Amino acid sequence: MTAKFESRESLGRSDRWVVKIGSALLTNDGQGLDTKAIAGWVDQISALVRSGIEVVLVSSGSVAEGMKRLGMTDRPKSMHELQAAAAVGQMGLVQVYEANFQRHKLHTAQILLTHDDLSDRQRYLNARSTLRELIRLGVVAVVNENDTVVTDEIKFGDNDTLGALVANLVEADLLVILTDQQGLFTADPRKNADAKMISETLASDGSLDEMASGGAGVLGRGGMATKVNAARLAARAGAHTIVASGRLDDVLLKISSGEAVGTWFKPDARPLDARKQWLAGHLRAKGELVLDSGAVKALTQLNRSLLSVGVRRVSGAFNRGEMVVCRDEAGRVVAHGLVNYSVDEALKIVGRPSECFESVLGYLGEEELIHRDNLVLM
Repeated sequence: MTAKFESRESLGRSDRWVVKIGSALLTNDGQGLDTKAIAGWVDQISALVRSGIEVVLVSSGSVAEGMKRLGMTDRPKSMHELQAAAAVGQMGLVQVYEANFQRHKLHTAQILLTHDDLSDRQRYLNARSTLRELIRLGVVAVVNENDTVVTDEIKFGDNDTLGALVANLVEADLLVILTDQQGLFTADPRKNADAKMISETLASDGSLDEMASGGAGVLGRGGMATKVNAARLAARAGAHTIVASGRLDDVLLKISSGEAVGTWFKPDARPLDARKQWLAGHLRAKGELVLDSGAVKALTQLNRSLLSVGVRRVSGAFNRGEMVVCRDEAGRVVAHGLVNYSVDEALKIVGRPSECFESVLGYLGEEELIHRDNLVLM
């Protein structure tokens, strides 16, 4: 944790926030857009902006609103139905936000993203530049996943993850995830009356996974587990996360005044540099490398590059420069990295020292399978 945010009060006065609001809140559990509630959140965000806090809004709700408009009672399972519902619902969603922010004389901008936008380095940088310029201009960007074109292979899967990636993009101090729960409990409070809410914790705490029980609602794709994972992803960029109830009166203003609402997830390591934040945010790998214990030690303890001699198995379909996941022999994720060889080439050199590359491949390439500058520990 940085000294700058040693208390809730100092965190509440931080400069740049990303606020994520989920479908269950926005649609009052499926009753169509809750325009009164949205107006209230916009009032709070506008107050934050007037106080000098820069805010980017990540909003779910397009599919849920489209379902309402189209008379659907169950979330569609086919991709084309989801895309159609999103296209219809996005119209209503942006209209409500634009009208409410205009009451406060604030301009809004719609940003729709897919994972491909953030996996490609150039598009990632373009998205970051656009968001930063909107912030500089005093515009409140409203970000959502581009559900109208998304496919199974590129979807984020939940807007909690998108919120964390946006927090990394804009180098936010704080990610606020508003949900229908008060925060993270020691057990599912809907099933266990003895469950207690956790006021603050380190995002890296491994015991959080057991506590984050309970799935998503009928409309959402996330759950408390995705919020814990989002907090960890945001922490890699040095951002703090607060998960709190969006139904609590003036919840954002309470957070800004330092009140102990929700669960505060703190980063416990130095922020990664911008390039490694991008690598850590890759959620769609093209392949996997299984490493022996020596290679794991070289990466995790000695800060070295990955050599092919320490790789036991290779799988996937990747080309040079694409992202792969590195796992230990027990299956635990060790690192993400941009590989220097295609899968066909990697299969030929796996387990071999770099001196053999020229005779095996017919040319002399890089001696590292993944250079340490293109690798981030997970």
